[in-house]
Amino acid sequence: MWNQFFLLEEYTGTDTQYVGKLHTDQDKGDGNLKYILTGDGAGSLFVIDENTGDIHAAKKLDREEKSLYILRAKAIDRKTGRQVEPESEFIIKIHDINDNEPKFTKDLYTASVPEMSGVGIIKTALPDMSRENREQYQVVIQAKDMGGQMGGLSGTTTVNITLTDVNNNPPRFPQSTYQFSSPESAPLGTHLGRIKANDPDLGENAEVEYSIAEGEGADMFDVITDKDTQEGIITVKQNLDFEKKMLYTLRVDASNTHPDPRFLHLGPFKDTAVIKISVEDTDEPPVFSRHSYLIEVDEDVKEGSIIGQVTAYDPDAMNNLIKYSVDRNTDMDRIFSIHSENGSIFTLKPLDRESSPWHNITITATEINNPKQSSHIPVFIRILDINDHAPEFAMYYETFVCENAKPGQLIQTVSVMDKDDPPRGHKFFFEPVPEFPLNPNFTIVDNKDNTAGIMTRKDGYSRNKMSTYLLPILIFDNDYPIQSSTGTLTIRVCACDNQGNMQSCNAEALVLSAGLSTGALIAILLCVLILLILVVLFAALKRQRKKEPLIISKDDVRDNIVTYNDEGGGEEDTQAFDIGTLRNPEAREDSKLRRDVMPETIFQIRRTVPLWENIDVQDFIHRRLKENDSDPSAPPYDSLATYAYEGNDSIADSLSSLESLTADCNQDYDYLSDWGPRFKKLADMYGGDESDRD
Repeated sequence: MWNQFFLLEEYTGTDTQYVGKLHTDQDKGDGNLKYILTGDGAGSLFVIDENTGDIHAAKKLDREEKSLYILRAKAIDRKTGRQVEPESEFIIKIHDINDNEPKFTKDLYTASVPEMSGVGIIKTALPDMSRENREQYQVVIQAKDMGGQMGGLSGTTTVNITLTDVNNNPPRFPQSTYQFSSPESAPLGTHLGRIKANDPDLGENAEVEYSIAEGEGADMFDVITDKDTQEGIITVKQNLDFEKKMLYTLRVDASNTHPDPRFLHLGPFKDTAVIKISVEDTDEPPVFSRHSYLIEVDEDVKEGSIIGQVTAYDPDAMNNLIKYSVDRNTDMDRIFSIHSENGSIFTLKPLDRESSPWHNITITATEINNPKQSSHIPVFIRILDINDHAPEFAMYYETFVCENAKPGQLIQTVSVMDKDDPPRGHKFFFEPVPEFPLNPNFTIVDNKDNTAGIMTRKDGYSRNKMSTYLLPILIFDNDYPIQSSTGTLTIRVCACDNQGNMQSCNAEALVLSAGLSTGALIAILLCVLILLILVVLFAALKRQRKKEPLIISKDDVRDNIVTYNDEGGGEEDTQAFDIGTLRNPEAREDSKLRRDVMPETIFQIRRTVPLWENIDVQDFIHRRLKENDSDPSAPPYDSLATYAYEGNDSIADSLSSLESLTADCNQDYDYLSDWGPRFKKLADMYGGDESDRD
């Protein structure tokens, strides 16, 4: 790079005047380069050595005719003829020598000074004096009397003159182009570099403000001014993306904040520089197509069904493959899974909205080539309700009816609950069960507000005949598919006062016991204690009783001995059978088939019609016996059990007397004692001496 050369005018030497030398870094000194000079006076006034680049003035120059010459130089390759560097421009200035005498423009100057004019006024002798060139001046002033004639007296004084600063200089960038780089992952506000425009003024006249001109990159970058150093700082304004744009070219203006209007005619007080910012590529994690996902799925979806899909991509230019996975910390029960390649989410287990209406899981996308680069996304799964639960009683109801109740009295209001959540709200209906549409004792009234009232239907109830009633109620909803259930309401018959307040629901004997005296209670307790002692003594005596032998007579030998000596307790045995079961038909279990013998024909089990009327227990039992006698599927079945097989591992043959070839009297059982301790009992029974046999 060259700026300018200087040359004396009117040179009178014998040799040509040397101006300067051009040289490029591409010149290796092997003569392959050729220097060419063009421009003002090239070839005539100025000549160049094409090998060395030395420039000489061929003629004498006159500064008064032309004070400077603008020339251009370039270096080319001799072989290819191509320029090795761009063409450069430089200036040759002609230095002045005092070769002209001064001449006045006019032969006569005239001036007038008004009277009473002040004296001692100092004015600048030169126009546009610049503080930047020289700030301090010292002037000596001499005053002579007598008009400066000889013999007059004179006095001198020294005046120090300081030129104060004005804003007469614009800011200037020392270079026209700046280059910076930034990784694409640079956070917002990152400082990329500093630039500075120089202003030779002082104070506020030198304050500079930087701004980015409209155009490319104005929305991606910003520039702020450092008030202390008067520098411009380039910062990141928006997230960069190497894949979208790799290079930005900005135009940054530097202008004075306090321009002086007196000098605006000199030109704009600002300067512009070009900023080139290159974006560097970095390995970025995968990016999901959304910030979050919401998936809605019915609760009756089958296992393995696909319920949704997430997608992610690699923002880098390499576009690496991505695999998906479920963060098991967010799905501890392993209800969901995801296809590792396409991001399809599917179920592993059945869903139940009533237990978990929402599932919040996290999906991870990872680069296959670089597992360290991964991203996470939340997936919110909402389970939609399906009408899969039947309505049921909201609570357990303890219902009673007074013995003196009249027909049409309300004894209970029942409400129900449903685990489902239909979009139109709950609507329940109450009806009697289809098997018994007309109940002679109670009436079910649907209040049309999701409640039902239980009303009495007859006049008076008796605890002695029926102490408890079971009232089945059919409850169903209005959603699709309709779900229904049967709730059974237990109604006890109680004694009440005239106002309908319950007094007692127990047996009459328990009611009377409340009025016993203290002495009577003590006597009852003593009787109970004596009874317990007798039971204990009876049990102890029974244990000491010697058990009868299994076979009383040695002649009584059979293959199978069945003993039926366990008699029931009769009507007093309250542990063997609950009489309440007879009174509550719904509490009786359905008939069950025998498991030991399969009947040849499987009959359909008949559902007997419960008797709701208060009939006598004896009549009730007779009817039940008649029904079971006529039922071919009811037990017992005829069966044959054979116990004549001893097994393959027995050391004894068959012990059956039916297979014995000798008479009983001639049979010898002494060999039983040789069979070991397991047959000791038989040896004692059959292997005795002759006296025992007789």
